[in-house]
Amino acid sequence: QVQVVESGGGLVQPGGSLRLSCAASGRTVAFTDLAMGWFRQAPWKGREFIANIDWSGGITDYADIVKGRFTISRTNAKNTVYLQMNSLKPEDTAVYYCAVVKYGKVSQNANSYDYWGQGTQVTVSS
Repeated sequence: QVQVVESGGGLVQPGGSLRLSCAASGRTVAFTDLAMGWFRQAPWKGREFIANIDWSGGITDYADIVKGRFTISRTNAKNTVYLQMNSLKPEDTAVYYCAVVKYGKVSQNANSYDYWGQGTQVTVSS
């Protein structure tokens, strides 16, 4: 079992920035055994891939809609993954979820992930 907890959501104006954090921990698994991903879900839409990162932080992948604006990173010593979101747009408004895959490779497919957090709301509005 892996516990996944997101934080950092909130209300921001268009063009602003937010940084989301995701802490993951498990009694029988090391943080470096985990590949991590961020997804989001807006009202009346399906869950959408945003970014992922491998166990070392050396491999990352982004959805085209966020490339150049969002950056995923991790600090293994703190068991935490981050999503830095810049130049936010109203269409970025959604619940953002952190997901974990044990011993696996990074993937854009939500079905590849083993554990999910409860999500954190991001609202971009003036």
